[in-house]
Amino acid sequence: MEDLHLGYALVGSLAVALAALSSKMRDLPFSEPLLALLLGVVVGPQVLGLVELSDPLRTPLVHEMARVLLAISLIGVALRFPVRRLRPVVTPTTVLVTVGMLGMAALSAGLAWLVLGIPVALAALIGACITPTDPVLASSVVTGKPAEEHLPARTRQLLSEESGANDGLALPLVLLGIALVLADSLGHAALDGLYQVVVGTVIGIVVGLIAGRAMSFAMSRSDVDEGPSLVFTLVLAVAVLGIARIANSDGVLAVFVAGLAYNFAVAQDEVGPQNTIDEGVNRYLVLPLFLLLGILLPWSAWADLGWAAVVFPVAVLLLRRLPVLLALARPLGLRLRDAVFLGWFGPIGVSALFYLTLSEEDGVTDPRLWAAGTLVVAASTVAHGISSAPGRRLYRRAAGS
Repeated sequence: MEDLHLGYALVGSLAVALAALSSKMRDLPFSEPLLALLLGVVVGPQVLGLVELSDPLRTPLVHEMARVLLAISLIGVALRFPVRRLRPVVTPTTVLVTVGMLGMAALSAGLAWLVLGIPVALAALIGACITPTDPVLASSVVTGKPAEEHLPARTRQLLSEESGANDGLALPLVLLGIALVLADSLGHAALDGLYQVVVGTVIGIVVGLIAGRAMSFAMSRSDVDEGPSLVFTLVLAVAVLGIARIANSDGVLAVFVAGLAYNFAVAQDEVGPQNTIDEGVNRYLVLPLFLLLGILLPWSAWADLGWAAVVFPVAVLLLRRLPVLLALARPLGLRLRDAVFLGWFGPIGVSALFYLTLSEEDGVTDPRLWAAGTLVVAASTVAHGISSAPGRRLYRRAAGS
């Protein structure tokens, strides 16, 4: 309990400090998740040793924190833009979450196999876990006033919708990877993945439309103010997550679909005060998970990887996504600068932690899974946290505006 209370104090203090600097944070070369990660390293067992967690607690704690954080973040992503304005990016988003995601999974798996020298099955699972573009870390790139000034709306919309959709749609790939590692039936894993995606989508549509109609009715009678309506969407995210899990379906996808359905059902001017959720998530709610990750980083397991501990994350950051975006630039309707920008800013974070711990809960015990996965997440948090502000400015300069 003392460690828990110390964690409260650290997270609260960091949040207060970040709130005081909120007007300047988007222009600085580091992000809130990066600061929380570094703080976790400092107070963790490798430096000051103020906070330590036992191994049995690690998987369930990280898994549930990542699940809830993803749910709240995905509601924010779904409400970021009025859904009717997203029609121009429906086709490119579909390409990204199908052909693009398969390409990123294959490249990631190939890099894991070549660089880490691990079995193909484990490499495929690692590749699937780190494939989704993380909506939490991506928010630091596409939200806030600097992003609106430096980036065109279509680029921000495309990255937002891709990061929202592929988090849930990566589940079948992860289930197939788990089946490969455990030598289970691939057919059963494929059917399970299909069931979870379809049922999760249906739950999201039904619950989101009902909630949106209810909110529209309440707003028409002036029964709900802006504050309660904001809380309502957060409660909706948690509710959909619970309903989906009871139905043994894809809860992450269900929440994102519910957010889009809710967005569609309410009047356009009723979404406005609620689409600030992702800003709050990225600045404050994300802090406990990344503080925890900093405490739990497996330094000794990384050391056991030798030179591969440096080569693998660098290779993933450079080759997992950028070649795919460049190859798909024409079908996606992207200029070269847009393809390069989106090819770099596809961060790996909360969604990867969710799938890594899901794999462990489903019986994958190879320690190289957690070591390789967290290595990439930590590298992405550092690289994208440092480059987000300069990257936006470089994009604007390249656009000549």
